[in-house]
Amino acid sequence: MENILLVLNIIFAIILVVLVLIQKSEGGALGIGVSQENFMFSRSAGDFFTKATAVVATLFIICSLSLTIISREGIVSSTSVIDKIEENSDDQPEIPESNN
Repeated sequence: MENILLVLNIIFAIILVVLVLIQKSEGGALGIGVSQENFMFSRSAGDFFTKATAVVATLFIICSLSLTIISREGIVSSTSVIDKIEENSDDQPEIPESNN
């Protein structure tokens, strides 16, 4: 299951990069940076590539979260990283004796 999700994640990433590179550079993709003139009559909102990019990005995020959840099932958390750092900070380094 983990291998299938990993392959799907790589495929989604490649498709997402291709979709972003194919889109026209209008400065207002996905509603970011839209001026007041284009706010009411925006043709890019219904663009196929914009919708496809949003769908593939959503699938990529869901697949990435699923991979994270599946990979954490085998990990047993005994102590946190902060506890380990605090344990190591208690150890004082020894000062070597001078042999003059």
